[in-house]
Amino acid sequence: MQPTETALIVPIPEAEKVVGPFRAVLDRSASWGVPAHVTVLYPFLPPNRINSELLAALSDVISVIPRFDVALTHVDWFDDAAVWLAPRPDRPFRDVTAAVWRLFPEAPPYGGAHAEIVPHLTIGHGADKSGLSQAAHVVSTHLPITATIDVVRLIAGTPEQYPWTTLREFTLGP
Repeated sequence: MQPTETALIVPIPEAEKVVGPFRAVLDRSASWGVPAHVTVLYPFLPPNRINSELLAALSDVISVIPRFDVALTHVDWFDDAAVWLAPRPDRPFRDVTAAVWRLFPEAPPYGGAHAEIVPHLTIGHGADKSGLSQAAHVVSTHLPITATIDVVRLIAGTPEQYPWTTLREFTLGP
């Protein structure tokens, strides 16, 4: 099956050991092979729009944003439906999203569904509250998780299908 969607994400492998077991059960994107991450833009552009010019433009815009250190400091919630980790600082994630969105205004964050961009690493969503609460409690005992953010990854796949694959990684600036 050919991919039907793309996304730009910031993978955070340092979080996998802590959140991976919960994501495997509580976040369906983990079953698609999508790693622990903070989303830059999803959905991004259809796979048939990805070409060398677009990749060069993404590389140019991302390479001027400096790499940065982040700490996942606390667990937070979107209502009772989703539990997530909050990155601090979150401004660099907002800056990456804004820069790419300016370049591709036809691809607003989350399809324009939310008025505010809230950088986050999803632990779980759409599951029963008790499972989400247990995950929140256990994960919170392992915080903070620190990481150096130096890449943005373009991935492609089809929702509910495995695997989503990496099309390209873009390096943040020095």
